[in-house]
Amino acid sequence: MITTIYLIILLYFVLGALGFYFINRRKEKEVARKSWTKFITYFVIIHVLFFSIVLNSLAFKWLAVLIVSVGASELFKVFRQANYYHKSYFVLSFLLFILFAFSFLLFSRLDKGLILYTFLILSIFDAFSQISGQLWGKTKIAPEISPNKTVGGTIGGAVFAILSAFVLKDLYNEPWYLILLFALGIVCFAFVGDLLASLYKRKFGIKDYSRLLPGHGGFLDRFDSLIAGGAWVILFVYGQTIL
Repeated sequence: MITTIYLIILLYFVLGALGFYFINRRKEKEVARKSWTKFITYFVIIHVLFFSIVLNSLAFKWLAVLIVSVGASELFKVFRQANYYHKSYFVLSFLLFILFAFSFLLFSRLDKGLILYTFLILSIFDAFSQISGQLWGKTKIAPEISPNKTVGGTIGGAVFAILSAFVLKDLYNEPWYLILLFALGIVCFAFVGDLLASLYKRKFGIKDYSRLLPGHGGFLDRFDSLIAGGAWVILFVYGQTIL
């Protein structure tokens, strides 16, 4: 099963690489180079997360701690660079981040199969949102907050993610309506998490949280959707328990 899933991931990356090829061949060399740098970095990150989940669950738990710790430091770094301006906004944002981060840490302790299922849906949504957006994205959703987010990109990513949730349903053996709700919730939380992270940057007038990841705007820029998506899964799992 794991081998099949990994082959599916590689297939998606091949499709993604083809999409990037057709997109980047029309762009200037420097712009294309940055795009490929981002794609390759993403490829490495996906593999690190995938193998930490399937080979050693403890490794993913420590990665989760690393992600939220670096993310918190990036939030504070931006606040400090702004000379501690917008104090109320920072406090509210940081409290919200702590809530999401705590939920994400709980998520890292769930069953390995459920973590892997969530991770795959998130990764597919994130990757194909970017590809769909560059191929078909014309109408921007929130240009002042996140200029690259488009209706076409978001819908394309969501469709690929939800369809993939049914393709990979052996990891989550539940009725179709629960699979749909589970995947749809992940997509919505991931989208909102990404938008909130972008809003924080705009509020403090910066482009990137940091340059720790080549081609990306920091840890939060890369992992905001994973943190938010993990928070939804905790809410979903605990909600089922209560009901």
